[in-house]
Amino acid sequence: MSVTIDGASYKTFETPRLILRPVQEMDANFIYRLFRSENWLKYIGERDVHSEEEARVYIREKIYPQLKKLGYGNYMVIRKADDARMGTCGLYDREGLEGIDIGFAFLPEFEGLGYAFEAAERIKKAGLEDFEIENITAITAKFNLRSQRLLERLGLRFTKHVTLPNETEEIMFYQLKD
Repeated sequence: MSVTIDGASYKTFETPRLILRPVQEMDANFIYRLFRSENWLKYIGERDVHSEEEARVYIREKIYPQLKKLGYGNYMVIRKADDARMGTCGLYDREGLEGIDIGFAFLPEFEGLGYAFEAAERIKKAGLEDFEIENITAITAKFNLRSQRLLERLGLRFTKHVTLPNETEEIMFYQLKD
Protein backbone atom coordinates (compact mmCIF):
# COMPACT_ATOMS: atom_id res chain seq x y z
CA MET A 1 0.00 0.00 0.00
CA SER A 2 1.01 3.60 -0.48
CA VAL A 3 -0.20 7.18 -0.18
CA THR A 4 0.41 10.05 -2.57
CA ILE A 5 1.68 13.37 -1.24
CA ASP A 6 2.42 16.23 -3.63
CA GLY A 7 2.42 13.80 -6.56
CA ALA A 8 4.90 11.33 -5.05
CA SER A 9 4.03 7.88 -3.71
CA TYR A 10 5.18 6.76 -0.24
CA LYS A 11 4.93 3.34 1.41
CA THR A 12 2.47 2.57 4.19
CA PHE A 13 2.77 -0.36 6.58
CA GLU A 14 0.45 -2.56 8.61
CA THR A 15 0.42 -4.77 11.67
CA PRO A 16 -2.49 -6.90 12.86
CA ARG A 17 -3.95 -3.90 14.73
CA LEU A 18 -2.39 -0.86 13.08
CA ILE A 19 -1.96 1.13 9.89
CA LEU A 20 1.19 3.24 9.61
CA ARG A 21 1.14 5.92 6.92
CA PRO A 22 3.18 9.08 6.44
CA VAL A 23 1.94 12.07 8.42
CA GLN A 24 0.05 14.45 6.11
CA GLU A 25 -1.31 17.98 6.38
CA MET A 26 -4.76 16.54 7.12
CA ASP A 27 -3.23 15.32 10.42
CA ALA A 28 -2.53 18.88 11.62
CA ASN A 29 -5.13 18.83 14.40
CA PHE A 30 -3.74 15.54 15.72
CA ILE A 31 -0.14 16.80 15.56
CA TYR A 32 -1.18 19.95 17.42
CA ARG A 33 -2.80 17.86 20.20
CA LEU A 34 0.17 15.46 20.37
CA PHE A 35 2.77 18.25 20.52
CA ARG A 36 0.81 19.94 23.35
CA SER A 37 0.36 16.73 25.38
CA GLU A 38 2.00 16.54 28.78
CA ASN A 39 4.34 13.64 28.00
CA TRP A 40 5.44 15.16 24.67
CA LEU A 41 6.43 18.36 26.43
CA LYS A 42 8.05 16.47 29.32
CA TYR A 43 10.04 13.89 27.34
CA ILE A 44 10.51 15.38 23.86
CA GLY A 45 10.17 19.11 24.33
CA GLU A 46 8.59 22.24 22.99
CA ARG A 47 8.23 22.45 19.20
CA ASP A 48 6.62 25.90 19.18
CA VAL A 49 3.36 24.58 17.74
CA HIS A 50 0.44 26.40 19.39
CA SER A 51 -2.37 25.97 16.85
CA GLU A 52 -3.62 23.66 14.15
CA GLU A 53 -2.30 26.06 11.50
CA GLU A 54 1.17 26.05 13.10
CA ALA A 55 1.01 22.24 13.08
CA ARG A 56 0.19 22.33 9.34
CA VAL A 57 3.23 24.57 8.76
CA TYR A 58 5.38 22.23 10.87
CA ILE A 59 4.28 19.27 8.74
CA ARG A 60 5.10 21.13 5.52
CA GLU A 61 8.43 22.56 6.70
CA LYS A 62 9.79 19.89 9.05
CA ILE A 63 8.17 16.56 8.17
CA TYR A 64 7.70 16.68 4.39
CA PRO A 65 11.30 17.63 3.48
CA GLN A 66 12.82 14.44 4.94
CA LEU A 67 10.02 12.30 3.51
CA LYS A 68 10.63 13.76 0.04
CA LYS A 69 14.42 13.43 0.35
CA LEU A 70 14.71 9.93 1.87
CA GLY A 71 11.33 8.30 1.23
CA TYR A 72 10.63 7.73 4.93
CA GLY A 73 9.98 9.84 7.99
CA ASN A 74 7.15 10.33 10.47
CA TYR A 75 4.23 7.87 10.34
CA MET A 76 0.74 8.31 11.74
CA VAL A 77 -0.26 5.31 13.85
CA ILE A 78 -3.92 4.45 13.24
CA ARG A 79 -5.89 1.72 14.98
CA LYS A 80 -7.63 -0.45 12.39
CA ALA A 81 -10.62 -1.26 14.60
CA ASP A 82 -11.95 2.32 14.68
CA ASP A 83 -9.53 4.47 12.61
CA ALA A 84 -8.37 6.24 15.79
CA ARG A 85 -5.20 8.28 15.33
CA MET A 86 -3.18 7.32 18.37
CA GLY A 87 0.36 8.54 17.88
CA THR A 88 3.33 8.77 15.58
CA CYS A 89 6.31 6.54 14.97
CA GLY A 90 9.09 7.09 12.53
CA LEU A 91 12.63 7.09 11.25
CA TYR A 92 14.40 10.43 11.54
CA ASP A 93 17.63 11.74 10.05
CA ARG A 94 18.57 14.12 12.88
CA GLU A 95 21.29 16.74 12.64
CA GLY A 96 24.23 15.90 14.89
CA LEU A 97 23.16 12.30 15.43
CA GLU A 98 24.79 9.26 13.87
CA GLY A 99 22.50 6.74 12.21
CA ILE A 100 18.77 7.01 11.64
CA ASP A 101 16.76 7.60 14.81
CA ILE A 102 13.64 5.54 15.51
CA GLY A 103 11.14 7.45 17.61
CA PHE A 104 7.55 7.25 18.82
CA ALA A 105 5.00 9.30 20.73
CA PHE A 106 1.37 8.61 21.64
CA LEU A 107 -1.52 10.50 23.14
CA PRO A 108 -1.89 9.61 26.85
CA GLU A 109 -5.04 7.53 26.38
CA PHE A 110 -3.16 5.14 24.07
CA GLU A 111 -0.01 4.68 26.18
CA GLY A 112 0.72 1.39 27.93
CA LEU A 113 -1.42 -0.73 25.59
CA GLY A 114 1.36 -2.18 23.42
CA TYR A 115 0.71 0.06 20.42
CA ALA A 116 4.08 1.84 20.61
CA PHE A 117 6.01 -1.43 20.58
CA GLU A 118 3.87 -2.84 17.75
CA ALA A 119 4.32 0.28 15.64
CA ALA A 120 8.04 0.65 16.39
CA GLU A 121 8.74 -3.02 15.66
CA ARG A 122 7.07 -2.64 12.24
CA ILE A 123 8.87 0.63 11.48
CA LYS A 124 12.20 -0.94 12.51
CA LYS A 125 11.53 -3.83 10.10
CA ALA A 126 10.68 -1.34 7.34
CA GLY A 127 13.86 0.58 8.06
CA LEU A 128 16.01 -2.50 7.74
CA GLU A 129 14.23 -4.28 4.88
CA ASP A 130 12.38 -1.66 2.81
CA PHE A 131 14.73 1.30 3.25
CA GLU A 132 17.96 -0.68 3.82
CA ILE A 133 19.05 1.46 6.76
CA GLU A 134 22.25 0.03 8.21
CA ASN A 135 22.44 1.99 11.46
CA ILE A 136 19.19 2.38 13.42
CA THR A 137 19.63 4.39 16.57
CA ALA A 138 17.43 6.09 19.16
CA ILE A 139 17.55 8.83 21.73
CA THR A 140 15.58 9.35 24.90
CA ALA A 141 15.58 11.42 28.05
CA LYS A 142 17.46 9.96 31.02
CA PHE A 143 14.25 9.96 33.06
CA ASN A 144 12.01 8.37 30.38
CA LEU A 145 12.11 4.82 31.70
CA ARG A 146 9.18 3.53 29.61
CA SER A 147 10.91 4.63 26.40
CA GLN A 148 14.18 3.07 27.52
CA ARG A 149 12.45 -0.28 28.17
CA LEU A 150 10.69 -0.17 24.79
CA LEU A 151 13.95 0.56 22.97
CA GLU A 152 15.59 -2.39 24.70
CA ARG A 153 12.66 -4.67 23.72
CA LEU A 154 13.28 -3.55 20.12
CA GLY A 155 16.87 -4.76 20.37
CA LEU A 156 18.56 -1.39 20.82
CA ARG A 157 21.19 -0.99 23.52
CA PHE A 158 22.37 2.10 25.39
CA THR A 159 25.86 3.07 24.22
CA LYS A 160 26.54 6.63 25.42
CA HIS A 161 25.19 10.01 26.43
CA VAL A 162 24.96 12.73 23.76
CA THR A 163 23.90 16.35 23.47
CA LEU A 164 22.18 17.41 20.25
CA PRO A 165 23.16 20.63 18.44
CA ASN A 166 21.56 23.74 19.99
CA GLU A 167 20.54 21.75 23.08
CA THR A 168 21.97 21.69 26.60
CA GLU A 169 20.41 18.55 28.05
CA GLU A 170 22.40 15.35 27.84
CA ILE A 171 20.29 12.44 26.54
CA MET A 172 20.73 8.70 26.16
CA PHE A 173 21.85 7.25 22.80
CA TYR A 174 20.91 3.71 21.76
CA GLN A 175 22.03 1.57 18.83
CA LEU A 176 20.51 -1.54 17.28
CA LYS A 177 22.69 -4.52 18.06
CA ASP A 178 22.73 -7.74 16.05
